[in-house]
Amino acid sequence: MPPAKAHPYLVSFGKLGRIEQDALTGRYGLGPFSLQMGLTALHALDPLRAAMPEVAHLADDIQLNVAIAVWGNMGPTVVHIEECNKQIHVNMRPGTVMVPLMMSATGRCFAAFLPDRVVQPLLQDELARLAAESGQSSTEATEQAIGEVRRHRLARALGFPIPGINAFSAPVFNDNGKMTLALTAMGPAGTFDTGWDGTTARRVKACAEAIARRLGSTESMG
Repeated sequence: MPPAKAHPYLVSFGKLGRIEQDALTGRYGLGPFSLQMGLTALHALDPLRAAMPEVAHLADDIQLNVAIAVWGNMGPTVVHIEECNKQIHVNMRPGTVMVPLMMSATGRCFAAFLPDRVVQPLLQDELARLAAESGQSSTEATEQAIGEVRRHRLARALGFPIPGINAFSAPVFNDNGKMTLALTAMGPAGTFDTGWDGTTARRVKACAEAIARRLGSTESMG
């Protein structure tokens, strides 16, 4: 568009507060009204509603069941399970609380990406209980497991907490960079691609990123 034709539009948008001109550079940027509209849209977003269509597509794509979990009063809580076309028998339903944290991919995902002040009390209780039952401390093993999740930006569970079922869990971040939910793909060990860089892992992470973008996040899963 020629500058002479574009200028009236810029003037009109400026009067509406959609754009504003930098007095030093003369360049245009978003104005206060545009910023207000953007923030209003972000605040109106429902993470679960944003996740549902993406999760449905993922379940069909990888032919695995996919669970959505959020952090509840008792810990990671499954709020939705999207079943694929295949018959996969997994003893899990909405309302299931994934504790102990370190005994599931979902729990490990929250343990790695939620603030320490939120997860540490639960983790410390788990470690204390384990020490009382077995006489052994697993603090170092727990730290190593959480470090692995952070490196891969993905949690993996092979045969636990459900024997014969493997899982990958990926975090979804919102516009403030905070983890808002986790996606967990589950399937039989015999047909489950367990590679960190395998097809299942990559597609679960891609789905989490797609939902995060809908929530206004600009953070990459790497």
